[in-house]
Amino acid sequence: MQLFYSKDISSSGFCTLDAEESRHAVRVLRMREGDTIHVTDGQGHLYQCRILQTNDRACIVEPFQETAHEDGATRKETFHEMSLQLAVAPTKNPSRMEWLVEKAVEIGVGEITLLQCDHSERSFLKTERLEKIAVSAMKQSLHLTLPRINGAVSLSEWLSSNHRSSQRFIAHCEADKPRTPLGAALKPGQDTVVLIGPEGDFSEEEIVLAMECGFQPVSLGPSRLRTETAALYAVTAFNLINDCP
Repeated sequence: MQLFYSKDISSSGFCTLDAEESRHAVRVLRMREGDTIHVTDGQGHLYQCRILQTNDRACIVEPFQETAHEDGATRKETFHEMSLQLAVAPTKNPSRMEWLVEKAVEIGVGEITLLQCDHSERSFLKTERLEKIAVSAMKQSLHLTLPRINGAVSLSEWLSSNHRSSQRFIAHCEADKPRTPLGAALKPGQDTVVLIGPEGDFSEEEIVLAMECGFQPVSLGPSRLRTETAALYAVTAFNLINDCP
């Protein structure tokens, strides 16, 4: 199944796909008036739509059925029943962060926040590019929920306003400090947030601050991992323990 995305799609009324989605449908897939396509709103809903009008810049569709929860391709997304938020320091090389967003969305993540840390190598990254990658990965993996991508914020500021998750973990590399393996600490069926630091790790002050805010220190195995690898490790562990679709 070929999946399209439009945040404006709903069960009633016409919808015009944006220029990129329209171009893919008309020029790449050579779809024509009367053809049926599947469109998600990125909020967990999937619609079967009939193409009413096509041209080089606009593809107008009419939803005629909201598909019920079935298999991985035609379902109503249930991922938000238990959600993972990944808060990670951007890598110096933007392409590594782009790779992380792509793979994390494919495996399953609810929200990604970029953190400014004491040892950060990069403090700014364009979220627009990451959002486009997230949309593409959502369609590729046939997910129906588009993860939220949050722009960079300092760790202290983020900690002051993020205490809603049932499970809160900070992954750091201080081997002389008590840590629990993430796989052993994770409990299924609970909203979870995992903090991943920069290549230089979190500072001691940041680790203490996170723990004061209820974050449990965890390890990600004996290997020294790059930031993006550590983050993907956390995403994979969460999905494995929850057996997310």
